[in-house]
Amino acid sequence: MEGNITEMGQLMGAGLACIGMGGAAIGVGNVVGNYLAGALRNPSAAAGQTATMFIGIAFAEALGIFSFLVALLLMFAV
Repeated sequence: MEGNITEMGQLMGAGLACIGMGGAAIGVGNVVGNYLAGALRNPSAAAGQTATMFIGIAFAEALGIFSFLVALLLMFAV
């Protein structure tokens, strides 16, 4: 009985850690959406902001990858 409760806790914790992956998707959407809004207002400055957009996407995706790693550690680390 005790093993089942600990396994349940591991899986619940992994599921909660996966919320960070949804947050990363929202973050990437915000970064790209704001870039497109700025590019439509000032098309001549859009080329200079492309690298900044990709850096923002990389930081947002890194948080999603970290939450995925935490979920895997909670599921398979004993």
